[in-house]
Amino acid sequence: MFESHFGFSGPPFQLNADPAFFFGSRGHSHALAYMRFGVHQAKGFIVVTGEVGAGKTTLLLHLVRSLGSEMTVGLISNAQGGRGELIQWVLNSLGVPFNPSVGYVQLFQQLQDFLIDEYAAGRRVVLIFDEAQNLSPESLEELRMLTNINSGKDEVIQLVLVGQPELRDMVLDPSLRQLAQRIAASFHLTPLDERAVTDLVAHRLRAAGGTGAEITAGACKVVHKVTHGVPRLVNQLCDMAL
Repeated sequence: MFESHFGFSGPPFQLNADPAFFFGSRGHSHALAYMRFGVHQAKGFIVVTGEVGAGKTTLLLHLVRSLGSEMTVGLISNAQGGRGELIQWVLNSLGVPFNPSVGYVQLFQQLQDFLIDEYAAGRRVVLIFDEAQNLSPESLEELRMLTNINSGKDEVIQLVLVGQPELRDMVLDPSLRQLAQRIAASFHLTPLDERAVTDLVAHRLRAAGGTGAEITAGACKVVHKVTHGVPRLVNQLCDMAL
């Protein structure tokens, strides 16, 4: 509605996660570095948490887009269900056809064969779970078991868990201590400070074809005060302001 007035190529503050609008704040850049390190070095579980609207999904999509062809990536959102269903979520995310009527053992064997074949072909498999706080403790333990699949001394699968703050409490529960020992790195995204909000707003305006000055620094100061630096709320308010 306002795009033509400002000369934008599209809406700069859309709420859908779009890696083209990824903004590398200090926190998001650190989280991205942790995830890239874990993915390329096969360092067990990587856990990234943040409040609702912190920009976790945009961060994930940016990571996925930056990975090379030597990586086979499965991105899973809102996975739920009991034993066996998680394996189906994983196979589906990797594009592996399966018969849902067969038992757990057959599905697990099919996944294991796929992982070994990918490793033999020189490709690493990365599983990324968005909204991982929705996983049950049983599902988290099932994921830990997947890391036992290896080829000699090399792990053939890397897992990245991304979710809201309660995910941290889940993985640190004493009942999941074996999983906690597999966590190689964790990072918590915090809200943006005033300077970062100003930079985020200018970044998104420029990414949409604007000058970056359509929303003034004084207005950005108010935006930060009202939104407390939560990226999704910043987008909502700036969209309405335009």
